[in-house]
Amino acid sequence: MSGQIDWMELFFSSTGRVSRGPFLIAAAVLIFLAAIYGAGATSTPTLHWLTGWFVYPGLLFSGCCVLSKRLHDRGRSGWLAAVVLLALVLAWPRPDGLIDYIAAVVVIWAVIELGVMPGEQGANRFGANPVRSVQA
Repeated sequence: MSGQIDWMELFFSSTGRVSRGPFLIAAAVLIFLAAIYGAGATSTPTLHWLTGWFVYPGLLFSGCCVLSKRLHDRGRSGWLAAVVLLALVLAWPRPDGLIDYIAAVVVIWAVIELGVMPGEQGANRFGANPVRSVQA
């Protein structure tokens, strides 16, 4: 590996592992894009309804890919990305009911698990340690 992150692979492939740094950058980009789109498109509800059918699935797909890679780095199944994204959708922009607060707890868990905790040392069943690959 050349030490460079393949951003297309990060956003559009769910296989492999990714370290915290690129994960946090990618997550911030996706959340920023969702917030900008949501704020800009709500001024015209019809346009938001029409374009949302294209924008939100793309953001969800990229979010699944990024989360899946980070979950792989932590030694967890990438399918947990669906739980994290569902919780994020339920808790966004602020929780209102009991289910939303439970979802917010899941989001807090995901932030700690994926954004704070380091990945598994060495190779795991999902591939080589991305930190070791970049340093080599």
